[in-house]
Amino acid sequence: MSRTDPAQVRDVSASETPLRSTFRIKLNGQTISIGTVGEAFRFISSLSAIEWMEFRALHEDALVALQRAAANAMLTVQATNALRTLFVRARLL
Repeated sequence: MSRTDPAQVRDVSASETPLRSTFRIKLNGQTISIGTVGEAFRFISSLSAIEWMEFRALHEDALVALQRAAANAMLTVQATNALRTLFVRARLL
């Protein structure tokens, strides 16, 4: 699965497949709720690569897991776990 394929990125970011948990992240004084694969993908894709540099491997793992979960809802557990790991390490949770 190529992350640079615009059709796949559009499909992943539009995915309404629910994650196993809803993440509530406080960012710039506002609480953001992330409950679907698409919301999570848009959130971790919208921040610049420099902001994720310290967590590059975890960020890549989460992106791949979200792409797979968008294609197969049975993989939402793995995507949720990858996101949780990334958010905890980045101290967003």
